[in-house]
Amino acid sequence: MTRARRREAGMVTAEIAVAVPAVVLVLTLVLAAVATATDHVRCVDASRTGARLLARGEPVEVVRRHVARQAPDGARITLEVGADTVRAEVEGVAPAVLRAFGVRARPRAVAHAVPEGLP
Repeated sequence: MTRARRREAGMVTAEIAVAVPAVVLVLTLVLAAVATATDHVRCVDASRTGARLLARGEPVEVVRRHVARQAPDGARITLEVGADTVRAEVEGVAPAVLRAFGVRARPRAVAHAVPEGLP
């Protein structure tokens, strides 16, 4: 083995030792971002379901159970019934990995509907 080859013998190991944690970190952040996007879609679906059921005149507790089944785990559900409109809001929690990096993205959706029987 030549002298040049001996000096370079451990370089690949050192490069891999630096690269693998970086790849794992990037992959973790990408998966957390995908989870946030998925939770956002679940919040949209749950809020629309809630507004539609409230507009039909379903009891608030029944609606809350339906919305909770569709919403992400740990989501905050707000249901409001007014004289001329109903409102359903679902707000999820950002993944812990993103919160650790200071990202405050919270999946959230609001849906409004007009109760049945109103013009």
